[in-house]
Amino acid sequence: MVSAEKVQPQSFPKPEFTGAEAGLLDFPSSKSRSYNYFKPKKLRATMYEDVTMDVQPDPERHLSQGWLYGFANSPGGYPPEWTAVKSTDWHLFLDPNEEWEQTIYRNNANTVRQIERTLSNAKAAGAYKHWTPSWTKFVENHVGAWMHAEHGLGMHVFMSEQRSAPTNMINNAIAVNCVHKLRFAQDLALYNLDLSESEIEFDGSAHKASWQSAPVWQGVRENVERLTAIGDWAESLFAANVVFESLVGSLFRSHLVMQIAARNGDYVTPTVVGAGEHDYDRDRRYSKVLFAMLTADEQHGEANKETMQGWMDTWVPISVQAARELQPIWSQPHEKVVTFAESWEAALTGFRTLLSDLNLSEPKGLDL
Repeated sequence: MVSAEKVQPQSFPKPEFTGAEAGLLDFPSSKSRSYNYFKPKKLRATMYEDVTMDVQPDPERHLSQGWLYGFANSPGGYPPEWTAVKSTDWHLFLDPNEEWEQTIYRNNANTVRQIERTLSNAKAAGAYKHWTPSWTKFVENHVGAWMHAEHGLGMHVFMSEQRSAPTNMINNAIAVNCVHKLRFAQDLALYNLDLSESEIEFDGSAHKASWQSAPVWQGVRENVERLTAIGDWAESLFAANVVFESLVGSLFRSHLVMQIAARNGDYVTPTVVGAGEHDYDRDRRYSKVLFAMLTADEQHGEANKETMQGWMDTWVPISVQAARELQPIWSQPHEKVVTFAESWEAALTGFRTLLSDLNLSEPKGLDL
Protein backbone atom coordinates (compact mmCIF):
# COMPACT_ATOMS: atom_id res chain seq x y z
CA MET A 1 0.00 0.00 0.00
CA VAL A 2 1.45 3.35 -1.09
CA SER A 3 1.49 5.99 1.60
CA ALA A 4 -0.14 9.28 0.74
CA GLU A 5 2.31 12.10 0.06
CA LYS A 6 2.16 15.21 2.15
CA VAL A 7 0.48 18.07 0.25
CA GLN A 8 2.35 21.33 0.64
CA PRO A 9 0.10 24.35 1.32
CA GLN A 10 0.03 26.85 -1.58
CA SER A 11 1.24 30.38 -0.91
CA PHE A 12 -0.53 33.49 -2.29
CA PRO A 13 0.84 37.02 -2.39
CA LYS A 14 -0.62 39.20 0.29
CA PRO A 15 -2.04 42.56 -0.85
CA GLU A 16 -0.44 45.57 0.77
CA PHE A 17 -2.32 48.88 0.88
CA THR A 18 -0.83 52.31 1.25
CA GLY A 19 -2.64 55.14 2.93
CA ALA A 20 -3.72 56.58 -0.44
CA GLU A 21 -5.38 53.35 -1.60
CA ALA A 22 -7.03 52.91 1.79
CA GLY A 23 -8.84 56.21 1.34
CA LEU A 24 -6.84 58.25 3.85
CA LEU A 25 -6.33 61.22 1.51
CA ASP A 26 -8.14 64.47 2.19
CA PHE A 27 -10.55 65.52 -0.55
CA PRO A 28 -13.29 68.19 -0.69
CA SER A 29 -15.94 66.08 1.09
CA SER A 30 -13.72 63.86 3.23
CA LYS A 31 -15.13 65.41 6.42
CA SER A 32 -18.70 65.29 5.19
CA ARG A 33 -21.39 62.61 5.10
CA SER A 34 -22.04 63.63 1.49
CA TYR A 35 -19.24 61.94 -0.44
CA ASN A 36 -17.86 63.79 -3.47
CA TYR A 37 -14.63 64.07 -5.42
CA PHE A 38 -15.16 67.76 -6.08
CA LYS A 39 -16.11 70.96 -4.31
CA PRO A 40 -19.55 72.17 -5.45
CA LYS A 41 -19.94 75.76 -6.56
CA LYS A 42 -22.65 76.28 -3.95
CA LEU A 43 -23.45 74.61 -0.64
CA ARG A 44 -24.77 71.49 -2.34
CA ALA A 45 -23.94 69.97 -5.69
CA THR A 46 -26.47 70.46 -8.46
CA MET A 47 -27.62 67.61 -10.68
CA TYR A 48 -25.46 69.08 -13.45
CA GLU A 49 -22.36 68.90 -11.24
CA ASP A 50 -23.15 65.39 -10.04
CA VAL A 51 -23.43 63.95 -13.54
CA THR A 52 -20.69 66.03 -15.18
CA MET A 53 -17.81 66.74 -12.80
CA ASP A 54 -14.92 64.26 -13.06
CA VAL A 55 -16.78 61.91 -15.40
CA GLN A 56 -13.69 62.24 -17.59
CA PRO A 57 -10.65 61.32 -15.42
CA ASP A 58 -7.58 63.52 -15.38
CA PRO A 59 -4.03 62.77 -14.17
CA GLU A 60 -3.96 66.23 -12.60
CA ARG A 61 -6.68 65.16 -10.21
CA HIS A 62 -7.15 61.41 -9.87
CA LEU A 63 -5.01 59.26 -12.19
CA SER A 64 -1.70 58.94 -10.35
CA GLN A 65 -0.42 56.50 -12.99
CA GLY A 66 -1.07 58.93 -15.88
CA TRP A 67 -3.48 58.59 -18.79
CA LEU A 68 -4.89 55.10 -19.30
CA TYR A 69 -5.23 55.57 -23.05
CA GLY A 70 -3.65 57.50 -25.88
CA PHE A 71 -3.25 57.82 -29.65
CA ALA A 72 -0.48 56.45 -31.84
CA ASN A 73 1.07 59.82 -32.63
CA SER A 74 -0.12 61.92 -29.71
CA PRO A 75 0.16 62.16 -25.94
CA GLY A 76 -2.44 60.27 -23.97
CA GLY A 77 -5.91 61.52 -23.17
CA TYR A 78 -6.58 65.22 -23.58
CA PRO A 79 -3.25 67.08 -23.77
CA PRO A 80 -3.40 70.79 -22.90
CA GLU A 81 -1.04 71.46 -25.82
CA TRP A 82 -4.01 71.17 -28.17
CA THR A 83 -4.61 74.91 -27.62
CA ALA A 84 -2.36 77.95 -27.32
CA VAL A 85 -4.21 79.34 -24.29
CA LYS A 86 -3.44 78.00 -20.81
CA SER A 87 -5.21 77.62 -17.49
CA THR A 88 -3.98 76.91 -13.99
CA ASP A 89 -7.06 74.72 -13.56
CA TRP A 90 -9.28 73.86 -16.53
CA HIS A 91 -11.73 72.20 -14.12
CA LEU A 92 -12.83 75.60 -12.80
CA PHE A 93 -15.12 75.99 -15.81
CA LEU A 94 -18.74 75.09 -15.16
CA ASP A 95 -21.40 75.60 -17.81
CA PRO A 96 -23.70 78.46 -16.68
CA ASN A 97 -26.49 76.79 -18.67
CA GLU A 98 -25.92 73.57 -16.67
CA GLU A 99 -26.45 71.43 -19.76
CA TRP A 100 -26.50 67.66 -19.36
CA GLU A 101 -28.27 64.77 -21.08
CA GLN A 102 -31.78 65.53 -19.82
CA THR A 103 -31.63 69.25 -20.66
CA ILE A 104 -30.43 68.52 -24.21
CA TYR A 105 -33.45 66.36 -24.99
CA ARG A 106 -35.94 68.51 -23.09
CA ASN A 107 -34.87 71.88 -24.52
CA ASN A 108 -34.53 70.69 -28.11
CA ALA A 109 -37.82 68.75 -27.95
CA ASN A 110 -39.59 71.91 -26.75
CA THR A 111 -38.07 73.92 -29.59
CA VAL A 112 -39.06 71.36 -32.23
CA ARG A 113 -42.65 71.22 -30.89
CA GLN A 114 -42.87 75.02 -30.96
CA ILE A 115 -41.73 75.19 -34.59
CA GLU A 116 -43.97 72.30 -35.69
CA ARG A 117 -47.03 73.99 -34.15
CA THR A 118 -46.19 77.29 -35.82
CA LEU A 119 -45.78 75.67 -39.24
CA SER A 120 -48.97 73.65 -38.81
CA ASN A 121 -50.97 76.76 -37.82
CA ALA A 122 -49.48 78.78 -40.69
CA LYS A 123 -50.42 76.11 -43.21
CA ALA A 124 -53.96 75.86 -41.84
CA ALA A 125 -54.40 79.64 -41.93
CA GLY A 126 -52.90 80.05 -45.41
CA ALA A 127 -50.41 82.51 -43.93
CA TYR A 128 -47.87 82.23 -46.75
CA LYS A 129 -50.32 83.74 -49.27
CA HIS A 130 -49.95 87.11 -47.53
CA TRP A 131 -46.22 87.36 -48.17
CA THR A 132 -45.00 90.02 -50.56
CA PRO A 133 -43.37 88.53 -53.72
CA SER A 134 -40.01 90.09 -52.89
CA TRP A 135 -40.10 88.54 -49.42
CA THR A 136 -40.82 85.10 -50.85
CA LYS A 137 -37.69 85.47 -52.99
CA PHE A 138 -35.73 86.65 -49.96
CA VAL A 139 -36.67 83.58 -47.89
CA GLU A 140 -36.08 81.35 -50.90
CA ASN A 141 -32.55 82.59 -51.57
CA HIS A 142 -31.21 83.95 -48.29
CA VAL A 143 -32.95 82.36 -45.30
CA GLY A 144 -32.51 79.05 -47.10
CA ALA A 145 -28.82 79.76 -47.72
CA TRP A 146 -28.23 80.28 -44.00
CA MET A 147 -28.90 76.58 -43.31
CA HIS A 148 -25.56 75.80 -45.00
CA ALA A 149 -23.69 78.09 -42.60
CA GLU A 150 -25.37 76.49 -39.59
CA HIS A 151 -24.72 72.95 -40.84
CA GLY A 152 -21.08 73.73 -41.62
CA LEU A 153 -20.49 75.14 -38.14
CA GLY A 154 -22.24 72.25 -36.42
CA MET A 155 -20.79 69.37 -38.41
CA HIS A 156 -17.25 70.59 -39.08
CA VAL A 157 -16.42 73.15 -36.39
CA PHE A 158 -18.14 72.34 -33.08
CA MET A 159 -18.20 68.61 -33.79
CA SER A 160 -14.40 68.47 -33.88
CA GLU A 161 -13.92 70.91 -30.99
CA GLN A 162 -15.97 68.89 -28.53
CA ARG A 163 -13.43 66.04 -28.46
CA SER A 164 -10.35 68.21 -27.92
CA ALA A 165 -10.97 70.34 -24.80
CA PRO A 166 -9.21 69.14 -21.61
CA THR A 167 -12.30 68.58 -19.42
CA ASN A 168 -15.66 66.96 -19.98
CA MET A 169 -17.38 70.09 -18.60
CA ILE A 170 -16.04 72.11 -21.56
CA ASN A 171 -16.59 69.27 -24.03
CA ASN A 172 -20.22 68.85 -22.92
CA ALA A 173 -20.97 72.55 -23.43
CA ILE A 174 -19.43 72.48 -26.92
CA ALA A 175 -21.29 69.26 -27.76
CA VAL A 176 -24.60 70.95 -26.91
CA ASN A 177 -23.50 73.89 -29.09
CA CYS A 178 -22.98 71.37 -31.91
CA VAL A 179 -26.47 69.93 -31.35
CA HIS A 180 -27.96 73.43 -31.51
CA LYS A 181 -26.37 74.14 -34.88
CA LEU A 182 -27.35 70.83 -36.46
CA ARG A 183 -30.92 71.05 -35.18
CA PHE A 184 -31.31 74.64 -36.41
CA ALA A 185 -29.95 73.68 -39.85
CA GLN A 186 -32.51 70.88 -39.91
CA ASP A 187 -35.26 73.32 -38.85
CA LEU A 188 -34.42 75.55 -41.80
CA ALA A 189 -34.29 72.59 -44.21
CA LEU A 190 -37.70 71.30 -43.09
CA TYR A 191 -39.11 74.84 -43.27
CA ASN A 192 -37.79 75.12 -46.83
CA LEU A 193 -39.49 71.81 -47.67
CA ASP A 194 -42.74 72.96 -46.08
CA LEU A 195 -42.73 76.13 -48.18
CA SER A 196 -41.97 74.11 -51.33
CA GLU A 197 -45.14 72.10 -50.74
CA SER A 198 -47.32 75.11 -49.87
CA GLU A 199 -49.80 76.93 -52.09
CA ILE A 200 -47.36 79.73 -52.99
CA GLU A 201 -44.80 79.68 -55.79
CA PHE A 202 -41.57 78.81 -53.96
CA ASP A 203 -38.35 77.38 -55.40
CA GLY A 204 -37.06 75.00 -52.74
CA SER A 205 -33.71 74.49 -54.49
CA ALA A 206 -32.76 78.19 -54.87
CA HIS A 207 -30.77 78.19 -51.61
CA LYS A 208 -28.15 75.85 -53.14
CA ALA A 209 -27.30 78.23 -55.96
CA SER A 210 -27.23 81.16 -53.52
CA TRP A 211 -24.76 79.44 -51.21
CA GLN A 212 -22.56 78.08 -53.98
CA SER A 213 -22.39 81.01 -56.39
CA ALA A 214 -24.30 84.15 -55.34
CA PRO A 215 -21.70 86.94 -54.76
CA VAL A 216 -23.43 88.15 -51.57
CA TRP A 217 -22.88 84.75 -49.87
CA GLN A 218 -19.32 83.97 -50.89
CA GLY A 219 -17.78 85.93 -48.01
CA VAL A 220 -19.90 84.05 -45.47
CA ARG A 221 -19.13 80.75 -47.17
CA GLU A 222 -15.38 81.46 -47.12
CA ASN A 223 -15.57 82.47 -43.46
CA VAL A 224 -17.33 79.24 -42.46
CA GLU A 225 -15.00 77.07 -44.54
CA ARG A 226 -11.92 78.73 -43.04
CA LEU A 227 -13.27 78.05 -39.55
CA THR A 228 -13.38 74.33 -40.32
CA ALA A 229 -9.60 74.28 -40.90
CA ILE A 230 -8.50 75.56 -37.46
CA GLY A 231 -6.52 72.99 -35.48
CA ASP A 232 -6.59 74.76 -32.09
CA TRP A 233 -9.94 73.93 -30.43
CA ALA A 234 -10.07 77.14 -28.34
CA GLU A 235 -9.20 79.36 -31.30
CA SER A 236 -11.88 77.59 -33.31
CA LEU A 237 -14.46 78.22 -30.57
CA PHE A 238 -13.37 81.85 -30.17
CA ALA A 239 -13.39 82.57 -33.91
CA ALA A 240 -16.85 81.00 -34.27
CA ASN A 241 -18.77 82.09 -31.16
CA VAL A 242 -17.09 85.40 -30.34
CA VAL A 243 -16.20 86.78 -33.78
CA PHE A 244 -18.28 85.15 -36.53
CA GLU A 245 -21.53 84.82 -34.59
CA SER A 246 -21.33 88.41 -33.31
CA LEU A 247 -20.41 90.07 -36.60
CA VAL A 248 -22.19 87.82 -39.12
CA GLY A 249 -24.60 85.38 -37.42
CA SER A 250 -26.46 87.86 -35.22
CA LEU A 251 -26.22 90.49 -37.95
CA PHE A 252 -28.21 88.30 -40.34
CA ARG A 253 -30.55 86.46 -37.95
CA SER A 254 -31.42 89.03 -35.31
CA HIS A 255 -30.69 92.39 -36.91
CA LEU A 256 -32.14 91.65 -40.35
CA VAL A 257 -34.52 88.69 -40.67
CA MET A 258 -36.27 89.12 -37.32
CA GLN A 259 -36.55 92.89 -37.82
CA ILE A 260 -38.19 92.95 -41.25
CA ALA A 261 -40.19 89.72 -41.58
CA ALA A 262 -43.41 90.95 -39.94
CA ARG A 263 -43.56 94.08 -42.10
CA ASN A 264 -43.47 91.81 -45.15
CA GLY A 265 -46.45 89.76 -43.96
CA ASP A 266 -44.43 86.93 -42.38
CA TYR A 267 -44.79 85.85 -38.75
CA VAL A 268 -43.50 82.31 -39.31
CA THR A 269 -39.86 82.90 -40.25
CA PRO A 270 -39.10 84.90 -37.06
CA THR A 271 -40.25 81.91 -34.99
CA VAL A 272 -37.92 79.53 -36.82
CA VAL A 273 -34.96 81.90 -36.90
CA GLY A 274 -35.65 83.11 -33.37
CA ALA A 275 -35.11 79.56 -32.10
CA GLY A 276 -31.60 79.63 -33.58
CA GLU A 277 -30.92 83.03 -32.06
CA HIS A 278 -32.07 81.75 -28.66
CA ASP A 279 -29.64 78.83 -29.05
CA TYR A 280 -26.80 81.28 -29.69
CA ASP A 281 -27.71 83.28 -26.58
CA ARG A 282 -27.06 80.13 -24.53
CA ASP A 283 -23.91 79.26 -26.48
CA ARG A 284 -22.53 82.79 -26.08
CA ARG A 285 -23.18 82.55 -22.32
CA TYR A 286 -20.94 79.53 -21.80
CA SER A 287 -18.31 80.89 -24.22
CA LYS A 288 -18.16 84.13 -22.26
CA VAL A 289 -17.64 82.28 -18.97
CA LEU A 290 -14.91 80.09 -20.46
CA PHE A 291 -12.88 82.86 -22.11
CA ALA A 292 -13.37 85.23 -19.16
CA MET A 293 -11.91 82.50 -16.93
CA LEU A 294 -8.87 82.34 -19.22
CA THR A 295 -8.29 86.10 -19.41
CA ALA A 296 -8.65 86.37 -15.61
CA ASP A 297 -6.25 83.48 -14.91
CA GLU A 298 -3.71 84.65 -12.31
CA GLN A 299 -0.77 82.90 -13.93
CA HIS A 300 -1.63 82.89 -17.64
CA GLY A 301 -4.21 85.70 -18.01
CA GLU A 302 -2.01 88.28 -19.73
CA ALA A 303 -0.56 85.75 -22.16
CA ASN A 304 -4.07 84.48 -22.93
CA LYS A 305 -5.26 88.03 -23.68
CA GLU A 306 -2.38 88.50 -26.08
CA THR A 307 -3.21 85.21 -27.79
CA MET A 308 -6.89 86.13 -28.16
CA GLN A 309 -6.01 89.57 -29.53
CA GLY A 310 -3.94 87.75 -32.15
CA TRP A 311 -6.90 85.53 -32.98
CA MET A 312 -9.02 88.64 -33.53
CA ASP A 313 -6.39 90.13 -35.82
CA THR A 314 -6.82 87.02 -37.98
CA TRP A 315 -10.58 86.46 -37.86
CA VAL A 316 -12.21 89.90 -37.49
CA PRO A 317 -11.19 91.07 -41.02
CA ILE A 318 -12.61 87.85 -42.51
CA SER A 319 -15.96 88.27 -40.72
CA VAL A 320 -16.11 92.00 -41.50
CA GLN A 321 -15.60 91.20 -45.19
CA ALA A 322 -18.35 88.56 -45.01
CA ALA A 323 -20.72 91.10 -43.46
CA ARG A 324 -19.78 93.73 -46.05
CA GLU A 325 -20.58 91.38 -48.93
CA LEU A 326 -24.02 90.62 -47.43
CA GLN A 327 -24.99 94.29 -47.51
CA PRO A 328 -26.96 94.20 -50.84
CA ILE A 329 -29.61 91.84 -49.45
CA TRP A 330 -30.85 94.59 -47.09
CA SER A 331 -32.38 96.36 -50.10
CA GLN A 332 -34.19 93.34 -51.57
CA PRO A 333 -37.39 93.08 -49.42
CA HIS A 334 -40.25 95.39 -50.40
CA GLU A 335 -40.60 96.75 -46.84
CA LYS A 336 -37.16 97.97 -45.73
CA VAL A 337 -37.67 98.50 -42.00
CA VAL A 338 -33.99 98.66 -41.09
CA THR A 339 -30.87 99.78 -42.97
CA PHE A 340 -27.63 97.85 -43.15
CA ALA A 341 -25.87 100.61 -41.20
CA GLU A 342 -28.38 100.25 -38.34
CA SER A 343 -28.04 96.45 -38.29
CA TRP A 344 -24.25 96.66 -38.38
CA GLU A 345 -24.18 99.13 -35.50
CA ALA A 346 -26.43 96.84 -33.43
CA ALA A 347 -24.14 93.87 -34.15
CA LEU A 348 -21.07 95.94 -33.25
CA THR A 349 -22.64 96.96 -29.95
CA GLY A 350 -23.13 93.32 -28.99
CA PHE A 351 -19.57 92.46 -30.06
CA ARG A 352 -18.06 95.32 -28.06
CA THR A 353 -20.06 94.35 -24.98
CA LEU A 354 -18.79 90.79 -25.25
CA LEU A 355 -15.17 91.98 -25.62
CA SER A 356 -15.60 94.18 -22.55
CA ASP A 357 -16.89 91.19 -20.56
CA LEU A 358 -13.80 89.25 -21.65
CA ASN A 359 -11.48 92.15 -20.79
CA LEU A 360 -10.21 92.32 -24.37
CA SER A 361 -9.42 95.42 -26.43
CA GLU A 362 -11.43 96.32 -29.51
CA PRO A 363 -9.54 95.29 -32.65
CA LYS A 364 -8.91 97.50 -35.63
CA GLY A 365 -10.83 97.17 -38.86
CA LEU A 366 -14.43 97.21 -37.61
CA ASP A 367 -15.40 100.13 -39.82
CA LEU A 368 -17.03 99.17 -43.11
